[in-house]
Parts: sequence; C-alpha cells; structure tokens
Amino acid sequence: MVKGILGRKVGMTQIYDESGEVIPVTVIQAGPCQVLQVRTIERDGYEAVQLGFEDKRRPSENMKRSRSSQARRSERGHVSSKLSSKNASRRAAAGVEALPKAECEPKKFIREFRGAIEGVEVGQEVTVADLAEIPKVDVTATSKGRGFAGVMKRHNFSGQRATHGVKKVHRHAGGTGMSAAPSRLFKGKRMAGQYGNAKVTTRNLELVSVDEENNLIAIRGAVPGPNGGFVVVRETNKLG
Repeated sequence: MVKGILGRKVGMTQIYDESGEVIPVTVIQAGPCQVLQVRTIERDGYEAVQLGFEDKRRPSENMKRSRSSQARRSERGHVSSKLSSKNASRRAAAGVEALPKAECEPKKFIREFRGAIEGVEVGQEVTVADLAEIPKVDVTATSKGRGFAGVMKRHNFSGQRATHGVKKVHRHAGGTGMSAAPSRLFKGKRMAGQYGNAKVTTRNLELVSVDEENNLIAIRGAVPGPNGGFVVVRETNKLG
C-alpha cells in the first residue's frame, strides 16, 4: 500500500468541528494517481513506488511537438509500451524481458515514495481513499519565490536607527566583516539574497477530512507553495 499521494493546492478555508470550534484548513486536490514504476532491491537497490499525477498533453497525430507543455516522446515511452525504439528492439533481440508499463497518459508531476511495495502493481490507481486511516501527514512543496530580498524581510532583522547619524542605510545589515583574525566571513552568515522558491516540508499536520467523491483532502493549518502548485502528501514519520 502506498502511504502517500500527489496533488495540487487549492487554497485555505475554515470548517467547524462537532463542538463548533473553527479549524483553519488547506484544501488539496489529491489524485487519482497512477503507479508508473515499482522499484525493487534486486534491480534498483532500493524499494519505492513511482506515482504520476495529472495528464500531460501530447501532440496531435502526425504532428511534431510544438510546445514545451506537450509530452516528449521519452515521456510517452515512460508510460506506454506501444512506442517502438531501437533500444527496445535490441533488448528484445537479446532476450531481455521488458519492464511493465502503466499504459496511461504521460504525467505532469512524478515523484517516488520509498518504502514497502507489497501489493502494489504498475498501472494501479491510488486515490484519497488510501489516506482515510492516516491521522497525520507531511506535506512537501516548492515555497513561493520572493526574489532577491534584504535582511529585514529575509531574516527578520530589526534594521538600524532612524536617527542619530544614520543616513540612507536604515534597512541595511550593518557591518559584516571580521578583524585581522580570522579576516574572513564564516559560512552561513545571514545576508541579503534569494528568498523562497525552495523545497519545503511542513511536518506532522492533522488530516481533518477526506472527500473520496471529489478527490479532496483537508489538512489543518498552512502548507507551502502557491494556490495551484503541486504538493506531495505522505504519512508522517514524526512521533508524538
């Protein structure tokens, strides 16, 4: 059983529990996902399940790929055994058994979930129903990119004085240099730079509700990334 799923962040809202308390939740459109590959220790050195989410457009029949949003031939061959290739012909001639394919449309978002692979087959569909008995989850996504930011926004510096001789440097970091020893900056010095647009995992979030009919899940609190961004939801390994 795959204890995770791929999806898109829909946005935040609030719901009421049985006692009337307001719960802030993030709604995620999760699945359905297809199992594209199953990794084994004998062949790959580790066990994992590769899932794909959301179909990717393919070029029209007898037409070349004209947009980057359309699936490449390699992406189509990843999920279908109907495309012929020289490598496949050579392997077949050598008697090498071809790996099973999901026989589905190419996918936009593909990720692997490491763990036990018992009872999982290529082409199998994973839905939110598989998360119904999981109390808490970890959510991984790419955070919102905020560009090149200063130290006050990026690191919550308080800034310099408003008066007493400070001129035009009120939001600057101040001195960063060292004296004669060690005459250099240590790694990790907090300075201005790229802020956001990084892989972020929010852990141990409560899974409030699962809507199997509409493939929606509600998770307590905020999760990384913008509305419409891809997210990875997996069972948490955090204790307590």
